[in-house]
Amino acid sequence: HIGHARSAYIFDVIRRYFKYKGYKVTFVRNVTDIDDKIIKKAKEDFKDEDIKDAIKKVSKKYLNAYHKALKALGITTEPGDIIEPKATEYVGKMKKFIAELIKKDVAYGSDGDVYFDITKAKNYGKLSNQNIEKLKEGARIQPGEKKKNALDFALWKKSKEDEPAWPSSWGGGRPGWHIECSVMSSDILGNEFDIHGGGIDLIFPHHENEIAQSEGAGKKFAKIWMHHGLLTINGQKMAKSLGNFITVEGALENINAQDDAKADILKDFFLGAEYSNPIDFTNKSIKESTEAIYSILELLKKDQGIKKPKEDDETIKLNIEQFGKAMNDNFNMLRARACIFGIRRHCNDLLGREKTEDVKHAVQWGINTIRKLGKDVLGLSLPELNPRDPKWKDTSVINVYKDVENENKIIDDKVNERQRLRKEKKYAEADKIRKELEAKGVILEDKTDQPTEWRWKR
Repeated sequence: HIGHARSAYIFDVIRRYFKYKGYKVTFVRNVTDIDDKIIKKAKEDFKDEDIKDAIKKVSKKYLNAYHKALKALGITTEPGDIIEPKATEYVGKMKKFIAELIKKDVAYGSDGDVYFDITKAKNYGKLSNQNIEKLKEGARIQPGEKKKNALDFALWKKSKEDEPAWPSSWGGGRPGWHIECSVMSSDILGNEFDIHGGGIDLIFPHHENEIAQSEGAGKKFAKIWMHHGLLTINGQKMAKSLGNFITVEGALENINAQDDAKADILKDFFLGAEYSNPIDFTNKSIKESTEAIYSILELLKKDQGIKKPKEDDETIKLNIEQFGKAMNDNFNMLRARACIFGIRRHCNDLLGREKTEDVKHAVQWGINTIRKLGKDVLGLSLPELNPRDPKWKDTSVINVYKDVENENKIIDDKVNERQRLRKEKKYAEADKIRKELEAKGVILEDKTDQPTEWRWKR
């Protein structure tokens, strides 16, 4: 879905920027191709087949779908740019890693399972800023788990009769999720590497557990942790049950623009917030990104045809400098994006003046710079286009997925009605409206200093 796409895009831009600055980058995106959900799906779709073969088919199907979605957005999936290790290819090395943890007395076997002993972890909770004693208070041992402490996590899971199993000294089973990442990353990148990334929802317990088991094995692990904010739909968490689950394919289909501009529009939307912040997908935001990308394309149509323009315009120089400063400041893509549009505005201003040679050279340099920074760093395609083609004139956007504007008007009317009742001191009736809206997931926030004013949010 588009939340996964935002994650992939953020780290693709970071990879691109390092390469743009001349660094050699080893970029790893690991693939979990064995877990409870995959096993369940394999049993449903391939009932009569060997379970390991069925799991391979399910994993391949969804990995191919993931690659297809990323390719549609121009996000790298090429082996030369990225390494994608699969968990099932590393089971042997995971068993060795687990054996080492048991030897160091930070893990223990329990009736075919192997658990990491959380009491042996130093500074557990340091990444998520949580106190281990408070974590222990809220933790519970689930039915079927045979561990010493509620916070202990599985390194190896004993397989049930109808589940795939790899032989081990603890019995037939499969690796837990957390151990996969530590083993694959340290095998490819070494015991200490520069950056480990992921969504903010992975900080605890996944990334916290990775640190615990890696340090438990005597490895330094990641120097820097980066976590991106999550994506919501019209202020709500994306979920199939809410009917707001949006795939990359679905998003691109519903953007009313030329096919070769759609991916750039979705990427521009992703650039609309700092990577560590959440971002909300709405009709309005997609419309704004459509208009933004088309405004860039309108400028690119005005190429001056100068092969080697003079590069002496001070405003363009300043924007290039600020672009670098923004990316160097914790990859501030929002500010970097603003520099691209700063160059666009300046070029449009120049085009409104007398067409001197200096103006032509500056505009050409501006166009070249937008193409270079936009393509090389931000991964935009910025397609070549015919300035006389009328199809590029339409920048309107259809409503995507549901009529949000109409829904908002209904809520506004309800809120206005409640305000009227409050003014008439009919508080019981006003309170009914508040409860009715709350039942629909709408929160009213009355300003205490100005009782007659109101606002609402989902």
